[in-house]
Amino acid sequence: MSVAEIAGSEATIAQFARHVIPNYTRYPVCLVRGEGSFVWDAEGRRYLDFFPGWGCNLLGHCPPRVVEAIREQVGLLIHVPNTWYMEAQGQFAQALAERSFGGQAFFCNSGAEANEAMIKLARAVGRQRGGRSVIVTMEKGFHGRTYAALSATAQPKYHHGFEPMVPGFRYVPYNDLAAADQAIGADVAAVLVEPIQGEGGINLPAPGYLEGLRDLCDRRGALLCLDEVQTGMGRTGKWFAYQHFGIIPDILTCAKALAGGVAAGVMLARAEHAAHLKPGMHASTFGGNPLAMRAGLAVVETIEVHDLLQRAQRIEARFRRHFEALQTKFPDLIGDIRALGTMIGVDLSIDASQVVAACMERRLLVNATQGRVLRLLPALTLEDDLIDEGCGILADVLREFA
Repeated sequence: MSVAEIAGSEATIAQFARHVIPNYTRYPVCLVRGEGSFVWDAEGRRYLDFFPGWGCNLLGHCPPRVVEAIREQVGLLIHVPNTWYMEAQGQFAQALAERSFGGQAFFCNSGAEANEAMIKLARAVGRQRGGRSVIVTMEKGFHGRTYAALSATAQPKYHHGFEPMVPGFRYVPYNDLAAADQAIGADVAAVLVEPIQGEGGINLPAPGYLEGLRDLCDRRGALLCLDEVQTGMGRTGKWFAYQHFGIIPDILTCAKALAGGVAAGVMLARAEHAAHLKPGMHASTFGGNPLAMRAGLAVVETIEVHDLLQRAQRIEARFRRHFEALQTKFPDLIGDIRALGTMIGVDLSIDASQVVAACMERRLLVNATQGRVLRLLPALTLEDDLIDEGCGILADVLREFA
């Protein structure tokens, strides 16, 4: 479809009203094109995007290496089932192993799918360790919308209307080692935690927290499972967030940024645990498809060629300077500032959705979570002048609410 043939936003919105289930709250804008940290709507308006793809577009919109890899692959193989070997899948699994803890990969299509696989594997291992099945998860965590992943999500607001939940989950507060100590009994197969809670408000682990969980799991015979769906693939300035804390997980999941915006998820597991998944025990029809695998390899190449892990740290520092200056100007409006790499959360004294709406009017895209938390997940390719431009818009908006 050419640009001239693109219907306006109003026509597309009307079409959705007739034919698409309204299970999403959507902004009244139809996006038609993206490049880097910009997107354009059907009327040709340009927006600066500080929350590209809900965290999926880690390299910005349409990163060139990813685009070219997909263009090449689509003319060779689009999809083949996992009853065959695929070169790109093996190459991507190796690339992830070499940049993490050397585990083995199971590929799927999303973070929820990856977490479902992790839950099943953890219970398969637990069954061999005396019939353990309980999985301990953290309050304000988020693990997905499928049933086991939703049951693992210790936020009752997401459970309402879908009860009963899948049994076998035990909830404790995040950053509370004493509560975890009490919860990890002889029936616990695993502890599942986001190293940094994303949807929960960009909540960072307290010093020693993840290390303490690792020690508790080792002493109690439980697996330590990390949900790095949002934190993985360089988002925090390292390939995976756990690498900031000197620990190694038993199982890890990643999705969102894994393939540069293409749907993809992965579970990485230590080989001794991965061996518990036998043929027929778990599968994903489209998991590990050639398009996603080539895209993932292009993501790795882009990050390394352009030294984007270091870039994440510089982006964090620049945003911090802007928000700390705003905090000084508006101390009654801006509270805690939490950031690691390009995961940025700012506590506000008002409903953050008001800020999101006001920013969108000025064509800056940001996000609100947990009511009063302003959340940014900018691309690793975001340039300094665009950080300054976007933060200038934020300053103007926040001044209105101060």
